[in-house]
Amino acid sequence: MLQIPNIVTEEEEEAFFRMISRNVKRLRKEKKMSQLEVALSIGQKAPGFYANMENYAHGKHFNISHLFRLSKLFDVSVEELFKEA
Repeated sequence: MLQIPNIVTEEEEEAFFRMISRNVKRLRKEKKMSQLEVALSIGQKAPGFYANMENYAHGKHFNISHLFRLSKLFDVSVEELFKEA
């Protein structure tokens, strides 16, 4: 039988996504941009979906493409989005 290791807990994963969301929100506010402006800038047609990702509501989170675009928009390295504030 195949032994698949449990490499991360659900709580650890949620904390990781929440940290990214906090960083995105902080950077957006520092740039004095609205959620609508950021959503449209990264190609999100639905600002409500963006808001859910920024607040990690309903389990919605940013994907790698979003993070790449956000780093360009905010003029920061992608790594900046993964730093514990």
